[in-house]
Amino acid sequence: MTRIIDLNANEAKKHFLKGSSYFNGDFPNYISFEPILKEVDTVLSGGNFNGHKNSDPKLLPGVNYSFVANKDGRFAWRPYELMHPAIYVSLVNSLCSDEHWELVTSKVASFERGIVTCCSAPLISTDIQSDQAAQVRSWWQSVEQRSIELSLEFSHILHTDVTDCYGSLYTHSIEWALDGYENSKKNKRKKNNLIGSTIDSYIQSGRYGQTNGISQGSVLMDFIAEIILGYVDELITYELLSANDFRILRYRDDYRIFTNSDVRAEEILKVISDKLRIVGMRLGVSKTFISTNVVEGSIKPDKLAGIELQDLGTSNAQTLQKQLLRLHSFGRRFPNSGALRRLIGELHSKVVTQTEHPEDLEVQVAIATDIAVVSPLTFPAVAGILSHLISLAPGNQKSGLWNKVHVRMQKVPYNGYLEVWLQRVTKPEAVAIEYESKERLCQIVNGGQVELWENSWISNKQLIAALDPSKIVVNDATKSPEVMAPSEVELFKKNAWQY
Repeated sequence: MTRIIDLNANEAKKHFLKGSSYFNGDFPNYISFEPILKEVDTVLSGGNFNGHKNSDPKLLPGVNYSFVANKDGRFAWRPYELMHPAIYVSLVNSLCSDEHWELVTSKVASFERGIVTCCSAPLISTDIQSDQAAQVRSWWQSVEQRSIELSLEFSHILHTDVTDCYGSLYTHSIEWALDGYENSKKNKRKKNNLIGSTIDSYIQSGRYGQTNGISQGSVLMDFIAEIILGYVDELITYELLSANDFRILRYRDDYRIFTNSDVRAEEILKVISDKLRIVGMRLGVSKTFISTNVVEGSIKPDKLAGIELQDLGTSNAQTLQKQLLRLHSFGRRFPNSGALRRLIGELHSKVVTQTEHPEDLEVQVAIATDIAVVSPLTFPAVAGILSHLISLAPGNQKSGLWNKVHVRMQKVPYNGYLEVWLQRVTKPEAVAIEYESKERLCQIVNGGQVELWENSWISNKQLIAALDPSKIVVNDATKSPEVMAPSEVELFKKNAWQY
């Protein structure tokens, strides 16, 4: 594994322009944004969009494209944002220039010398595993394993995290982190082109001039968030440097405080809260708790429960229906949890070995569908399970079963992410259900002429041509296999370890 800050400028640019870096979530394999990024990079020729515009993009809404993943089947949503590729590539070019990249990497390295141990430094894989898999392995080794080790020194562990980290981040704090607070203030008067100010300006350009919040869903924005949180680590260090009776581990916006008393843990928590407010963030009260058993408190409750269910209860739940019911019960207790997502992924691998039409097929379909209704983020793996189960039905029953699933899933409000995956399992020729969706990504896959990003501010026709959304469809979705192989959602399973 290699940290991003250990790359040179050219290597970093290449990494950020990968399709899996532009959007690091899970999409069907016929969707990729890499062709657009490459064409935009060619047009910009290492520069930025300023020479290709007829107006200021920050004065327009909808420059970036937003879509939503529903987290609980009801009113909790995770907003994803696909940055406008011209702004994204411009930001990458500025960040990864030789001059700026050296400054940024040295600054990030300086943040790591404080008393807060950052366990979430963005990584890339140096072997055949994916970058996401490398990040997952880091989570296990640097957070959970290290937390358990600290039980030898400390009796208390306090967990807390930031509420809406990406949505609340104050973008001007990027300047403070990279250019220094005083330098950034002077920059306002002298209009110097410091890298922090440039990044701030580009982010605002895609978000209607807002100074609160950054896009969620890309490796690049994960890196920017780490810079801000590293700056907060530095502020915490200044406040607590003289003390040595605690440890702090941070994985992105999740903090673990180790002490030998609850009073001391709460004192440190207050310092963290005070410093986060400087950059616009606040801690989530509902997710803040303390434990006096560090070993048990180091592992999330859903993960402990998931370990107990690791074999899906095959010793006393030998049928697939019973295994699905156990996961259904687990999902009600821990909806959308990483453990549930991982267990669903593992069940998918087992389901595909079933070759005969079961008598309770529709019951199995109903249970699997309801798991996804309660925990919509499990749907990539649930879709794989459904694709196999329904493939076992007689040909004249398949369409009816898929329509029932479709109607049931439509009751999950505002969930473009789910709709993308529902299209994946209904689009193949063997199923051939024309899935109508208001989600623009689905409409593009169906051959519709829709725009993802607001482009009216661009004057360069060549750049506009490079931004043609139809280029994100890199394979014919109708040629996808009727049954989703477990490998199609392998990234989904690996990502689940991080939650």
